[in-house]
Amino acid sequence: MQIYFELFMSFFKIGLFGFGGGYAMLPLIRHEVAGAPHNWLSMVDFTDMVAISQITPGPVAINMATYVGYAVSGNIFGALLTTLGVCLPPLIIMLLLAKFYLKFRKNQYIEMAFKTLRPGILGLIAAAALSLMNAHNFIDKASLVIFAAVFVACLCRIHPIKLIILSGVAGLLLY
Repeated sequence: MQIYFELFMSFFKIGLFGFGGGYAMLPLIRHEVAGAPHNWLSMVDFTDMVAISQITPGPVAINMATYVGYAVSGNIFGALLTTLGVCLPPLIIMLLLAKFYLKFRKNQYIEMAFKTLRPGILGLIAAAALSLMNAHNFIDKASLVIFAAVFVACLCRIHPIKLIILSGVAGLLLY
């Protein structure tokens, strides 16, 4: 029973403090599941799960929560608890914000608060990207070339679905 409580609370904390979406949550998720508190996953497993979460339908954080809950508990109940844990705080926060946003949306302090959060969220997303730049993901020069090509293509505003398909084809051909 203890493991279910720990799983729920870990992902509730991630959902509560994970501003900026799934990619901004990755450093928090990594800390909780592959870091000091629990060590539920190795860094290799964590990196693999990030990749799987990106190619499966749905938000990355929810996919990660579901996978970790199932992997750690060994059953669907653990997966449901972690998924609920990561979804519940944003749901509560959004319901409260929606109630008050229309009333206060022109308030200068509210506008300032949103502008102030943007750099922090950008920093969290950058931290997630940098944490994934490790030897587990870049195994040789070909993987670096694929990364660089996709990065440049993103700057040129090529559609992400095309980039995913082309990256998959390149991976199949090279590996």
